[in-house]
Parts: sequence; structure tokens; C-alpha cells
Amino acid sequence: MSGCLYARTVFEAGVREYREIYWTPGYRPRETDVLAAFRLIPQPDVPPEEAAAAVAAESSTATWTTVWTDRLTTLERYQARVYDLEPVPGRESQYLAYIAYPLELFEEGSVTSMMASITGNVFGFKAIRALRLEDLRIPVAYVKTFQGPPNGIQVERDKLNKYGRPLLGATLKPKLGLSARNYGRACFELLRGGLDFTKDDENITSQPFMRWSDRFEFVMEAVRKAEQETGERKGHYLNVTAADCEQMLERAEFARQLGSPIIMHDYLVGGFSAHTTLSKWCRRNGMLLHVHRALHAVVDRQKDHGIHFRVLAKWLRLAGGDHLHTGTVVGKLEGDREATIGVVDLLREDFVPADRSRGIYFDQEWASLPAVLPAASGGIHVWHMPALVEIFGDDSVLQFGGGSAGHPQGSRAGATANRVALEACVLARNEGRDLAAEGPEILKQAARQSPELAAALDTWREIRFDFEAVDTPDVIARDVRGAARAADPLDSRPAAGGRHRVQQRARPLRPLLGDVEASAVRHR
Repeated sequence: MSGCLYARTVFEAGVREYREIYWTPGYRPRETDVLAAFRLIPQPDVPPEEAAAAVAAESSTATWTTVWTDRLTTLERYQARVYDLEPVPGRESQYLAYIAYPLELFEEGSVTSMMASITGNVFGFKAIRALRLEDLRIPVAYVKTFQGPPNGIQVERDKLNKYGRPLLGATLKPKLGLSARNYGRACFELLRGGLDFTKDDENITSQPFMRWSDRFEFVMEAVRKAEQETGERKGHYLNVTAADCEQMLERAEFARQLGSPIIMHDYLVGGFSAHTTLSKWCRRNGMLLHVHRALHAVVDRQKDHGIHFRVLAKWLRLAGGDHLHTGTVVGKLEGDREATIGVVDLLREDFVPADRSRGIYFDQEWASLPAVLPAASGGIHVWHMPALVEIFGDDSVLQFGGGSAGHPQGSRAGATANRVALEACVLARNEGRDLAAEGPEILKQAARQSPELAAALDTWREIRFDFEAVDTPDVIARDVRGAARAADPLDSRPAAGGRHRVQQRARPLRPLLGDVEASAVRHR
């Protein structure tokens, strides 16, 4: 029975099955619908259609019993609809439920509104053993209600005057316990050695051993000194995450007064309301915004329950951020290669076609919303550089914390080693060399003229993080349901050689070999 017909009938108190109204397999999604792909595991005695309909019902207009106030509105206009359901091959009792939500259910420009609706109480239903939001299709009509990233990739490159390569960064180590002055000293050594950025880690806020204002002052002194000595634009991600929005904005304003080009926020810990507020402040004040994803693995790592990171990444692009941590594939943190590349594309590209091999269930159009730089960080070192350049391409930030500060000759030498390795790999790629096959030899050749790189290669030669990924995409040989276009979206999958969106720029780039001071490279 349709919602409209149900509402017109004489009210009958009692309990109906959800699927009587919300299971609509003949429904064709509209271009303005928000589409969701849920992985669900019903309880043994619950039919999958009923479980899926319960998710649609309780995340839109229904409750557990009939209510007379249903007759005061047009349910058919506002109800969510399950329009397809498919079993997951090789995963017993698991199903993918495709649900369409009318656009009118969500407040304009509010990720918080979307989260509260789609990921509300439904994740705690007793009738469902596990539930995971795998992907969302956010329609252009809704995308255009968001500001998005404060600056975007091209604006950031223009502000920093850095082109033709990934940006280099590092988290200061140890991330807790240093005094503000020593923290600033560590920052200077890394920037002076050749990095573009240094950063606060997610848990550096304003502790008794280092109050935020002291840290900001000493760090910016280090940034200015490094800029004077290298002739390059530098920055430090000053973490403005705070106990409340007033303090967050106070810290952001102080960073602006000190001349910092960039600040940082933990968007999941801080919450989307606070984060959107900060993103809009950054747009008004010309500030770059680096975004850390602390808390994400609590939500996204388990394959059967939670929210996949690709959804959290889409929400971030809407709410706004110029960088976002995405994992590294090769480092110490969880991340399947294909799924990570899919997330990178969702952050950077204007249109991303559905591709189940990368876990992307729907076509996604961003309608010229500014792009986000993916930040690869966590357990990476110089031996990973060829793979990182191949996976992430030029428009990325590669962050070597321990992989810089752990260098046997000190932080400055560690930073130099990473800069030499990066520029050697970029030059080799631009010359047409195969980084996957020739990466080790490229690094060894560069190390002949760089003692810093040679020492780094020797130190981390045997360090690998080869663990099987917990969460990998389920490839199902069927159409992606709910695609807005009639054509099979798999037909528009990019060719294997181009799917990483690596920017093959032909401009010459002289490698930095040896001391930064002797280099003429200014990336202008």
C-alpha cells in the first residue's frame, strides 16, 4: 500500500509491517533524491524486505505503530523508499538495501541534518543484527546548498606558490609532552630541512605542559625563520579543536593574527556543526583548513556495522576542508588500495562514476564544488615514496612524522631525505619511468648524491606493514542500482592506466640532492 493511500484510509490503530508501505521495488529514483546503499544483516526470523523497509521507514516518516497524525500530511511525498535489495555474494544473510530519500527531508547546507536522518536510531534496531551505510548519492540540487572547501586545491597552490608535486608534511614527535619552545624548535628543523608543512597531532589542544597560545607563538616564529632561510612558503597546522565553538574561533583568530596560512580541526571529534562554522570562517578570512579524522576507525573500520569512510569523506567535502586524512595504503593504518583510491577521487574530482571494484555504488557529481587534497599520513618512510606518488599523484599531501624525526642524523636530515626522495620520484615519473617497477632503483640513484637519503634508506630498509585489509569492496556483477542515468555506470569506468588521476605534468623539475640551501628549486 502506498503512503498516500494508507493516509487516506480510515485510521486503524495497531501495528503494520513496514514493507506494506516502504518496500517499493518498482520505484525509479528521481534526480533530486538522496540515495543510500546500506549493508544489513537481519535477525534470523526477519525477512530482508521487512528489515530494509524498517530502515527506510524509521529514517524518514514512520514509527513502530500506526498514528492518527499520519492523516494530517502526505506521506507519499516524504517517505523514504527501498527500491532494490540484493544479497551480498559470499556473505551469508547479508543484503545491500538501496533506499531513496526525498530531498525535502533535509535542511539546506546541513550535514548534521543528513546525519541525524539517515544514521539516526535505525542503527540500534533489535530486528537488525548489523547495519552499515556503504555509500550515498548526494544530488546536485543538494550539493549546491553547501559552501564546500574554504579554498580548494588551485587556490591553495597559488597561495603557497608550489606546483608540480605533492606537498610534504610531518606531525611533530613526540606528539605530547614537549614544551612550547622545544615544540617550535622541532618545527623549525623539519621545515628548514625541506618540508612544506608541519602539524599538530589530533590530541594536541591546550594541555598543562603546552598551552595553545604559547604553542602558536613559538611555532609561527619557527615558520617565519624557516621561510627566511629557504625562500619558500611554509606553514604549520595549528590545531584549533577546542571544548566549545567560542574557544575554537578564538584560537583560529589568533592564528590569523600571527600570520599563519593554515589551521587544523578534528572534524569528527569536534562535530559537523562546529566544523561547518569553522570552514565558513576560513572562507571569510582566507585561511587554509587541514582536517584530521580522529575517531573515524571507531565508525568505519568494521565491515558489517557503521559508516564507510567514503561517506564521511563526502560529508567533509560538503561541510568544507582543504586537506583530509585518507590513509596511506602502504603505511601502518588500515586502508584497502582500491577503496582508498576511490575516496581520493571523491575528494578531488568533479564527477566520479560508480565503480563497485572501488566500493563506489553511485555516480557522484560535485557541480564545481572545490576539491580537497588527500593527506597520506601514518607509518610511512622514504621507501614508500614511489608507491605514494603513484597512488596519490601530485594533488596530495604526504606526511612523514616518524619518517622524518626518526632519522639517525636528526629531524632536519630526515626532512631533507624525504624531499630528495619525493623530487627524484616526481622527476622519474615525468620522464616516463615506471615507479612501481623502478622505485627502489630510483631512490638508490638519488641517494648517491644525498647522504641524508642514503641513511634513511638504510634505517628503514626492512620496515613494512603488510597486513590484510579488514574492509575490502564487495564486487557484485550487476548494475549499480539507482544510477540517475539509464546507461550502465560500469561502462564509464576510467581506464586502468588513468584511474588514479595522477597528473602527468611535463614541466622539468630538478631533484633536490644534498643540502636544501644549495638548491635552486623554488617551485614557482
